[in-house]
Amino acid sequence: MLSRIIDWSGRNPFLILLATVFIVIAGVIAVMKTPLDALPDLSDVQVIVYTEYPGQAPQVVEDQVTYPLTTAMLAVPKSKVVRGFSFFGASFVYVIFEDGTDIYWARSRVLEYLNFASARLPRGVTPSLGPDATGVGWVYQYALLAKDKTLAELRTIQDWYVRYQLTKAHGVAEVASLGGFVQTYQVTVDPLKLRSYGIPLMKVSQVIRDSNRDVGGRVVEMAETEYMVRGKGYLRGKADIEMLVVKSEGGTPVLIRDIARVEMAPDERRGVSELNGEGEVVSGIVMSRFGQNALEVIHNIKLKVQEISVGLPEGVTIQAVYDRSELIHRAISTITFTLIEQFVIVAVVCVIFLMHVRSALVAIVMLPVGVLLAFIAMRMLDINSNLMSLGGIAIAIGEMVDAAIVMTENAHKHLERLPPDHRAAERAEAIMIACREVGPALFFSLLIMTVSFLPVFTLESQEGRLFSPLAYTKTFAMAGAALLSITLVPVLMLLFIRGKIMPEAKNPINRFMIWSYRPIIAGVMRWKKLTVALAVIVMGLSVYPLSKLGGEFMPTLNEGSLLFMPTSLPGMSITKAAEVLQTQDKIIKSFPEVASVYGKAGRAGTATDPAPTEMFETVINLKPESEWRPGMTTDKLIAEMDKALQFPGISNAWTMPIKARIDMLATGIRTPVGIKVFGRDLGEMERLAKEIETVVKAVPGTSSAYAERLTGGSYLDIEPDRLALARYGLSVGELLDVIGTALGGEMVTTAVEGRERFGVTVRYPRELRSNPEQIEREVLVPIMGGAMVPLGQVAKVAVVRGAPGIRTENALLSAYIFIDIRDRDIASYVTDARKAVVEQVKFPPGYYVTWSGQYEYMERAIDKMKIVVPVTLLTIFLLLYLNFRRLTETFIVLLSVPFALIGGVWFMWWLDYNMSIAVAVGFIALAGVAAETGVVMLVYLDNAWDAVRERCRAEGRVPGPADLYEAVMEGAVARVRPKIMTVVTTMAGLMPIMWDSGTGSEVMSRIAAPMIGGMISSTVLTLAVIPAIYALVKQWRLRKGLEQ
Repeated sequence: MLSRIIDWSGRNPFLILLATVFIVIAGVIAVMKTPLDALPDLSDVQVIVYTEYPGQAPQVVEDQVTYPLTTAMLAVPKSKVVRGFSFFGASFVYVIFEDGTDIYWARSRVLEYLNFASARLPRGVTPSLGPDATGVGWVYQYALLAKDKTLAELRTIQDWYVRYQLTKAHGVAEVASLGGFVQTYQVTVDPLKLRSYGIPLMKVSQVIRDSNRDVGGRVVEMAETEYMVRGKGYLRGKADIEMLVVKSEGGTPVLIRDIARVEMAPDERRGVSELNGEGEVVSGIVMSRFGQNALEVIHNIKLKVQEISVGLPEGVTIQAVYDRSELIHRAISTITFTLIEQFVIVAVVCVIFLMHVRSALVAIVMLPVGVLLAFIAMRMLDINSNLMSLGGIAIAIGEMVDAAIVMTENAHKHLERLPPDHRAAERAEAIMIACREVGPALFFSLLIMTVSFLPVFTLESQEGRLFSPLAYTKTFAMAGAALLSITLVPVLMLLFIRGKIMPEAKNPINRFMIWSYRPIIAGVMRWKKLTVALAVIVMGLSVYPLSKLGGEFMPTLNEGSLLFMPTSLPGMSITKAAEVLQTQDKIIKSFPEVASVYGKAGRAGTATDPAPTEMFETVINLKPESEWRPGMTTDKLIAEMDKALQFPGISNAWTMPIKARIDMLATGIRTPVGIKVFGRDLGEMERLAKEIETVVKAVPGTSSAYAERLTGGSYLDIEPDRLALARYGLSVGELLDVIGTALGGEMVTTAVEGRERFGVTVRYPRELRSNPEQIEREVLVPIMGGAMVPLGQVAKVAVVRGAPGIRTENALLSAYIFIDIRDRDIASYVTDARKAVVEQVKFPPGYYVTWSGQYEYMERAIDKMKIVVPVTLLTIFLLLYLNFRRLTETFIVLLSVPFALIGGVWFMWWLDYNMSIAVAVGFIALAGVAAETGVVMLVYLDNAWDAVRERCRAEGRVPGPADLYEAVMEGAVARVRPKIMTVVTTMAGLMPIMWDSGTGSEVMSRIAAPMIGGMISSTVLTLAVIPAIYALVKQWRLRKGLEQ
């Protein structure tokens, strides 16, 4: 059938060329329309349930909000993990879904289950869904700067102008505010005056609440005109609040200003931001909507910033502090330049080997058409142009031209045999015979290379999302090349292979290859068994480098920005956190490689940021590497910074912005390795976590280890004395209302001032609530009869230690231990650390640990590969058998696969690379390439042996060993040029990927390395070992009389 397709294509060149023009046009449109990104979106589908419970301690939030919500969410269909975070005043529940779940279906399911769970929550507590952003949706961060504005004024501009305008940019899910001070009206009451006037605190709150509303009175018609009636009661400022009447006796009113001080003051805050070590700033975080193109979203945001800048007060500017578009542009320009290099190198190789520019045009023209076919398929499947999808095309380029090269070279061979005065029809027929001779086998070999990549499609979760675009584009490119090899290539050969063609015997490169290869094959034919034995020994020796290779999930992708994530001991105040943050940023900014530093402590006003106050996140934007000190690398820079940033009580961790977001979402662990301790009691879990921290710190390779302090928070516990309350006729609820208002500063209402909104809170003066003794003495509780008693008479105030924040996973209490490693691979580190923990830490019943972080992904990928790789080898075996229809030839080619892996393993060991998913993908691609080179060799050996047998039959004799020797010499030596060309073009195509040092090169070089090393050993195998095995098999068949 394939031969018939080749013939049809040769007879209908116009239709083939017309179809090619359509492919080129569609491909160019697809290239222009395909969205750009640095990496595929690696985050899981997540739905966040965010609940505010102002002023409440983490344990209260956990018991009353997070636990009811997490237990309800466990039953949500397709949910994988449910993580709960209980912090001061806020609850976060993250529901992580299985791969492939539609985010809006997931959100509707969560809402459905939320309806049932809401009934179990305290009165007035309303959970809400977080934004429909991806886990890596923080695409753009900015700071508002002004010399003559306070942080409070800038925060007001951000909250009520900038934030809302930027949210309207297309593709934006949410804009969160961080830093500065949120303004509120604080009504600070004087308890002595309250006592003297006999006014309970709750009465003040009630008056303010009831005095802040506008009403409508329908309409009044006067003089044929309709007037809408308004009752104006909104509080419009400090003066309005001060004039509210709390009580009136004998016509004399008691106003708010008589018993309290009203002022505009900053509200309590849970997060700060800082820029370049110069002081606090007000900033915003822009989150991209799920499924949106990050580059387009950032472009829209920048246009919106330009648009709204005109409306900002004089002197206020918006400065970008993190912009992912720079990474995207760097990554795409790197891979684009690599692709151009590959095109040029492959074209040069073709011209040099064939010594005929027109013939080289067959491969040169076919290559971009094949690439455009891959782009059409990418566009149809909504795959972005990113490092991985373009990388798939990059690793396929050298292999795509194999069919064109071999067919062109075979045509040259056939044209040499024509008489000098041959006609055009004879020339065309010779070219078509050449195509039919090798075309079907080459089609199958390209198909084998396509099928060999199927294991990559079976990868799951993060690794699946990372490599599936690469697998798709590599598959499309190879499938496109296979299709073009039997349609377009024959037509191009008829068009371009004209004029004087240098005979193979006169080609200097070919003569050199035959001269050097002939003695090798002669030696192989003399010592066939020794050759095979040596190959087996070399394969056995490869166990040594294989045992020395480390293991990691993925090499770290250099994003061009660093993320410094130190963690302090819990209980740090927000003021101290801001001070430490500024000091750290100042030190980091002093390094000459640093362009800017943007630090964040605590959490931003968004459901996507469940960060406690003691957690810092500092984005370090680096200058281009050309401006770095000589000899400086990213690893050296991190080591230098880490040394300069050693603060007592602070544990450092280093990562990169996108990577940190992905890791924290997928496993909750932000470091390469993490340990999760599960149990029932927080105190016991903390003891175990500290013990594990001490043990792993002693394991070689540990850069830092930090166990979360589960009971490190400081609490002022106010315990009601129920007997005393009964004596005064008070309920516990009345006492707690006083505590909530007097100490907590309960927000009683919201003042509306134009487009802005400011909360109004009522609380005691700071000086009367600064220590337990004052609280007992100064806070007054109203009792029956209008009298008041100090809080100390009806309750006990004590300082205790408790949980600063509570984490749960699938409704189980959990504690995290974050481990950062340096100068060591993850696999061997975890093996040693695990052994140390098992030997040195004793776990009580009901307590256990799981190892997480990148290690968790690595284990999952290895388990999957154990099943899929054997299945792929069976599929390759089936395709080979369908091509050769003989088991012997099929097994000979299949033998080339393990021999090819030898070179890959040794090359990896020489480069000091670790085994990783990227390397595994490289080995999978190598298996297909190795099978293809074996097929090319066997096709030529079989053709030569068939010709010899045909000649022997014509002479009326049975072929003997001498004839077999002649056939092997002809098939191997005389046809050495196409075999070397396929190898050289494949390797030449991979070399730019290998030597590239731009963004993304860390991952791509890991894919290319085993392929390049494997191609070297595969070439040796193809040129020496396969002819030896082939000769041995045929000799045995000759002796048995099976070859006639």
